[in-house]
Amino acid sequence: MSNAPHDQIRRARALHQQGMLAEAGMICGSILRLQPNNSDALHLAGIVALQTGRPEQGIELIGKALRLSGRNAAAHSDLGAGLRALQRHEEALASYNRAIALRPDYARAYYNRAMVLADLQRHAEALASYDRAIALRPDHAEAHANRGAILAGLRRDQDALASYDLAIALKPDHARAHYNRGAVLAVLQRHADALASYDRAIVLQPDNAEAHINRGGVLADLQRPQEALASYDRAITLAPNHADAHYNRAKLLADLQRDADALTSFDRAIALRPDHADAYVNRGVVLARLQRPADALASHDRAIALRADDAEAYSNRGNVLLELRRHADALASYDQAIALRPDYANAHWNQSHCLLALGQFDRGWPLYEWRKRLDKPVGNRAFPQPPWLGEASIAGKILFIHWEQGLGDTLQFCRYATLAQALGARVVMAVQDPLRKLLGTLGPDTEIIGGNDAPVEFDCHCPMNSLPLAFGTTVETIPRATPYLAADPAAVAAWRERLAGLVGLRVGLCWAGSPRHDQPAGQAIDRRRSIALVQYAPLGAVTGANFVSLQKGTAAAQAAAPPEGLSIHDRTDELHDFADTAALIEALDLVITVDTSVAHLAGALGKPVWILNRFDACWRWLSERDDSPWYPSARLWHQQRPEDWDSVIAEVAAALHDLVRDTSGGDVPAVGRHHTGISPANGLSLRS
Repeated sequence: MSNAPHDQIRRARALHQQGMLAEAGMICGSILRLQPNNSDALHLAGIVALQTGRPEQGIELIGKALRLSGRNAAAHSDLGAGLRALQRHEEALASYNRAIALRPDYARAYYNRAMVLADLQRHAEALASYDRAIALRPDHAEAHANRGAILAGLRRDQDALASYDLAIALKPDHARAHYNRGAVLAVLQRHADALASYDRAIVLQPDNAEAHINRGGVLADLQRPQEALASYDRAITLAPNHADAHYNRAKLLADLQRDADALTSFDRAIALRPDHADAYVNRGVVLARLQRPADALASHDRAIALRADDAEAYSNRGNVLLELRRHADALASYDQAIALRPDYANAHWNQSHCLLALGQFDRGWPLYEWRKRLDKPVGNRAFPQPPWLGEASIAGKILFIHWEQGLGDTLQFCRYATLAQALGARVVMAVQDPLRKLLGTLGPDTEIIGGNDAPVEFDCHCPMNSLPLAFGTTVETIPRATPYLAADPAAVAAWRERLAGLVGLRVGLCWAGSPRHDQPAGQAIDRRRSIALVQYAPLGAVTGANFVSLQKGTAAAQAAAPPEGLSIHDRTDELHDFADTAALIEALDLVITVDTSVAHLAGALGKPVWILNRFDACWRWLSERDDSPWYPSARLWHQQRPEDWDSVIAEVAAALHDLVRDTSGGDVPAVGRHHTGISPANGLSLRS
């Protein structure tokens, strides 16, 4: 009889090991009714309570056992587990420490102690505790896996990877180790290996939504967007209310420029997590690209309300305000971004566009240099020779000027070659290949080379868009003399002969820029600056005007089916580079174009050019001006409301009517709203 409780405890422990918790608990209860102070029964009953979701009762039972038998190391360790379950971490740590003091070789206590230390963010101590647990029990797969997580948190990625590999070697079906291994491999940019780890984790645990989400991220990094999208969709099927699944899906859709779909996913992520500041920031970017600037502004404002130290949100907010032509507010928003992150290159560069648009060149040009520090730097080709930004004398030196951005930028800033030569420099200029022949007309003293070339010898170099800074350019000192480029006279004569049958005013038309498919922000700008040929239809009603296509690229195909009433002569298949286009422009009387390289070409040739600008015009055309100090022959026409091209083209049609009338002296019926006749822009007179 004296051994009956002992035998019952042994039986209860056996049942507990078999997972038969209720049965084990019943036996413990039976013992305690007869022997309320049986410490073994109290301890085991406490364990059962912990394992069946009753931590308070478990702590009470184990605590009573310890008051009866305080040197039970296992009971101290189990008490720590209950205290940790209630997030009483300091008390749990003390319990594990007592267990270890009683039993210094207690591997499980070191393991559990490490988890509590990790909860307390005491990662170095947690790592030491895992190391001790592993030293005592090298085959403890969970300890290796958890050690890897601590090392990953400490950014010791290679060591973390080694720990995960050991865990998997000990337990090949350890799904969490495979999952965490994938995360470390992704950080190490080993995306293919990370994908293999996530795939293995998913085989072991198919309903792990987190693994599907992270797998989607790796697939996106591997430039496999459709598979990534499928992975996010699978995660959402498994966990429809997982905000991060919707958020990551939205980011991928935004990268794919499926902005409307991205917006829907961002909205869903925010509905699930209303405090998701990142979702509001990216939602604002997408709304801006969808030409909904007011909604974009509200989204950035909400992001800032949620996270007041978000420099990116302030910078993006500034961009939207600039798009809305609220320049002062934009500058203030950029200032806030820079105050939060003084080294934030995007904010400095964005602010430069605003200042340049306002004509504040003295502040704008220095900030424009921050483009060289962007995540994707612009204008920072590296050479052993020093850069030149105007500080040192270049007399007797070879200055290498190299292109950096678009064709229009090169056409605009190549004029500075003459100024450098006036300072005594010999100039070698690398330009995009389609411009090479044309820019050979800058003069015999300027050597033009291919865009990817560099001279064998030179003393210093300057990216082309830094030339205005190097020369301290202000609005008043812009080198405005035109033409500074010229077309080949024989080619011009040939075009005049081809167009001789066009009696009246010969007007060149260009309606679209480059779509920039690889640049989401650039593509959004192109959507705002470009139009379709059909929108030029009102010009067809102007009697006495003949229209000639200057459009190249994919939009050129629209000339084959012009709108009714607009007859357009298309010989652009004969235009192979900008020298050819320059010759055609010289054979015309006027060029009408959206803001693209054709505008700069016509201006550089000194040809009358009417430039149709989006509401948020590029900085180079300056704010609130209808003339350009860069091109005296240019006249600017601005949208007064975003997306409203009809009003702009109606004014252009009226002005074209007046020009035809004034040129021919005939009595031509008015078209559209009357506008004063054209007069060549003169005098002084600028974001992409």
